[in-house]
Amino acid sequence: MVVFGRPVPILRSFDEARTRDFYLDFLGFELMFEARFEEWAPLYMGVRHGECVLHLTEHFGDATPGSAIRVAVDDVVGYAAALRAKEHGNCRPGAPSTTPWDTQEVTVTDPSGNRLTFYSEIKRG
Repeated sequence: MVVFGRPVPILRSFDEARTRDFYLDFLGFELMFEARFEEWAPLYMGVRHGECVLHLTEHFGDATPGSAIRVAVDDVVGYAAALRAKEHGNCRPGAPSTTPWDTQEVTVTDPSGNRLTFYSEIKRG
């Protein structure tokens, strides 16, 4: 039997400085690696926050701008509040909303139009 691992989404990026600011400074991811075929070539980099790993690419054809992913977090209310407190110039998420499928969610859009929905499951007793 084949055992699958966690998927690693690849998201398109267009502006290295804005992408770094958004993912590293604002969202709190840490840089795992950077790769370029040549010094002048587009950037391909990996970032991580806990168990969430993302790859971000400036390479044409690697990914579609405007993609959407969902990321489970243990406390979406606290995370959204921490993001709002940073008063980021391009992103100020609201309070998480409750869904009919028993999650609380907040969505942010990165500088390339990719939507990241952070969610926590509502514990029903």
